[in-house]
Amino acid sequence: MELCLALMHKPNPPDATQAPLVTEKKGSHQKEDVPFFHYLGIYKTCDPAAIARRCALPFDSAASAFALRFMGTDYRAAFPDFELQDSTGKAVQNPAEKILLLHYLCEGTYVEPQGKQRSYQEIPWGEVYYQNFKGRCITRLAYTFGKDLPGFRRIMEETPALHAEPLAQGDAGYRFEFMTGLHISFLVWAGDEEFPPSAQILFDDNVPFAFTAEDMAYAGEAIIQRLKGIRERLSPAPGGLQ
Repeated sequence: MELCLALMHKPNPPDATQAPLVTEKKGSHQKEDVPFFHYLGIYKTCDPAAIARRCALPFDSAASAFALRFMGTDYRAAFPDFELQDSTGKAVQNPAEKILLLHYLCEGTYVEPQGKQRSYQEIPWGEVYYQNFKGRCITRLAYTFGKDLPGFRRIMEETPALHAEPLAQGDAGYRFEFMTGLHISFLVWAGDEEFPPSAQILFDDNVPFAFTAEDMAYAGEAIIQRLKGIRERLSPAPGGLQ
């Protein structure tokens, strides 16, 4: 399903004429290339000072780059060519993450959170896209970590850059920062012989101003993929899978 460009707090429905974050793959790398170059064209026309104000991000005018974080990793996003590098100067190769961050700089807005959390169905257009989100994110989260609660806990507890806070929900639940100033909560239940693993995902109330409903599904996939990568880098949890 295509992803819309309109910000979540706008009342209009998704515009099918606008470029999606994900397109049908018609050739080598086209799935990523089409939306990336679309947003890159928008990015080049933006005023970096306006982006910095809208997204509440520091902009280094001398280096011509924004500073932002994704999943605990500090990045510098060059302007106007959007070369994304980590703190060691290594260029980011993951196209999904590059598109997500570029899209946020082009159209996202940061507002201060009000201390509430929303399920996907509670955000604008969430009911419309819920089955898509459930399959791509909630079910994937459940089966990725519902059988490995120790591994899930180790990720959150041994990755301080995520600023994870344990929650008294689920068999394992954490609220953590996935992008600068934007937090998400992952709740996981292990399941048993009678019931399969299950999960829930909650968003801080400022996330819908940063991303659309469909974009949030795209972000959820990228977050889960990054958590899997962190798990691979950590030593196995004592006792193995749960």
